[in-house]
Amino acid sequence: MRYTTSNPVMTQNFWSNITGKDTMTVSGTIGKLTYLLGIVLFTAIIAAYVALDAAKAGNTSVISGMTWGGLFGGIIVCLIIVFMRPENPAALMTIYAVLEGMFIGALSILYEAAYGGIILQAGFGTLFICTAMLGIYSSRLIRATPTFNKVIYSLTGSIMLLYLFSLVLWVFTPFNVPYLHSSGPIGIGITLFILTVASLSLITDFGFIESGARWNAPKNAEWYGAFGVLITVIWIYIEMIRLLSKIRD
Repeated sequence: MRYTTSNPVMTQNFWSNITGKDTMTVSGTIGKLTYLLGIVLFTAIIAAYVALDAAKAGNTSVISGMTWGGLFGGIIVCLIIVFMRPENPAALMTIYAVLEGMFIGALSILYEAAYGGIILQAGFGTLFICTAMLGIYSSRLIRATPTFNKVIYSLTGSIMLLYLFSLVLWVFTPFNVPYLHSSGPIGIGITLFILTVASLSLITDFGFIESGARWNAPKNAEWYGAFGVLITVIWIYIEMIRLLSKIRD
């Protein structure tokens, strides 16, 4: 029995150690996703208000601390979840949601200061993409076939490696990956392509949740299904706000 998705969090080896007596349901996964998204949104709003106060006081170190602390803290917690595969991951996933909310809230204020109204635009853009992908998946216009999943998985992995390489260059050298962060036509095209891959990743996430419920995956797989979708939605928002900022430059 295979539950496949392009999301790097949910590989086949990852699922092999997830066990339990009760079985996974779509409604149960939606409930857990709603909870995690609510935590992210609530924390992001608080972080945004804190960042605004810090900006007014000229205390940029607070904003930087929340942005980088949330980003790297979230990455560390995500890696713990992926490699430890706890049977009850609710607490760790809640911590992850809090850290990502802090990161998104602080990052959004930085973009809002430079591009007024961009938070609302990125938020509605993310909502539109998620709704569209759900409609496309439900109508079976795009199917989460094994070949489709492999292609999206390969593209996602390549993009993550590119971002990692860019981060290493930025930290340790005066160089950066050409066009990845630029606002010219090529830079916009690259970000648009990455946003497309992130959006299509939702198709594979939805496919995993549906197949997991159909084939009676363990109940705690609901948490991991929700976690995978959460990561993808956050990725879409980040790419959306980057794309809008490049267009407005």
